[in-house]
Amino acid sequence: MSASVSGRVRGRDPATGRGVEVRFEDGAVTGVEACADAPADWVSAGLVDLQVNGYGGIDLNDGALTAERVTDLARLLWTRGVTTFLPTLITASEDSLTCALAAISKARRGDPRLARSIPGIHVEGPFISPADGPRGAHPAAHVRPPDPAEVARWQAACGDLVRMVTISPHWDGTAEFVRAMDAGGVQVALGHTDADPEMILAAVDAGARLSTHLGNGASAMLPRHPNLIWTQLADDRLTASFIADGHHLPAAPFKAMLRAKGPERAVLVSDSVALGGMPPGIYDTPIGGRVELREDGWLGTPGTPYLAGSPRSLSEAVAIAAVMAELSLADALELATVNPGRFVGRRGALEVGAPADIITFGWAPGAHELAVSGTWLGGERV
Repeated sequence: MSASVSGRVRGRDPATGRGVEVRFEDGAVTGVEACADAPADWVSAGLVDLQVNGYGGIDLNDGALTAERVTDLARLLWTRGVTTFLPTLITASEDSLTCALAAISKARRGDPRLARSIPGIHVEGPFISPADGPRGAHPAAHVRPPDPAEVARWQAACGDLVRMVTISPHWDGTAEFVRAMDAGGVQVALGHTDADPEMILAAVDAGARLSTHLGNGASAMLPRHPNLIWTQLADDRLTASFIADGHHLPAAPFKAMLRAKGPERAVLVSDSVALGGMPPGIYDTPIGGRVELREDGWLGTPGTPYLAGSPRSLSEAVAIAAVMAELSLADALELATVNPGRFVGRRGALEVGAPADIITFGWAPGAHELAVSGTWLGGERV
């Protein structure tokens, strides 16, 4: 990517509806000003997705990941308006994880645009609950207790790219693990857990700061109160991520959870899987086995109510969140730009000095997708 790229992008400001011009040079925003002759499309900072398992037929967790497939995935996500993302690896053997980590690292080394777009890696597991329900689709055979030494081996395999690890805090030694991760620059998120409220709070006291897809990765039956969901909603030290695909969370609990966390402590993630962007049908997958993808975006085990991941992109999640929670476009975008951007450095903001990661798109109230028309990464159109 050339360091001399400069230019401007014009569109409508989602907060005001009026024209705005974003100027950039050397990969950074140099000005954001009102303008009178902007085109009809909206303009925003690029979307930031903290949880991507795959998309468009590319699976990060099928045991056969290559640098070329990581590159293909990034290019697909750029067309969907995602300029920053954390490739997400789920519970697997250590050998499988280290091979996938090495492939992601190789892809970044081979393309400076990928290095910019992928600031790190999210490992969701294997330190999660082994129980059916909280474990979700993660393979039980590879669930194991938190181990800082294993994380150190992951980092050796990928050049210290692991930036986030999702764990269940029910394990003995959780607090020590969280503190060790924090000291090494790895953020700990809580998810896929059946931990009691005291275990949750102990992990937060130790430094955990994110709830992974809150409301999912939990038992179908919980105590009325207290329980792990109420505890995480109530703790202002925790930011919560949510899957707004219209299926993982119904509209009413999603809206209530957003209100409980407040606008600054909520994040949208796609949690997208390889079947994202694919046509409806029955598929055989390496993680979930035989699954059904319906026209309405439901993905799960045929003949059951059990979900098998989300096929929605983050550009769809923003639009669906606006509908489900009756949010303005600007408020919905903050959940997928500024808020997740805090977890990956200064990303997701259109302000002077911020990365020139910009998107333009069409959208009207009630639409279930942002129709992305342009994506700029560090000021370069991709």
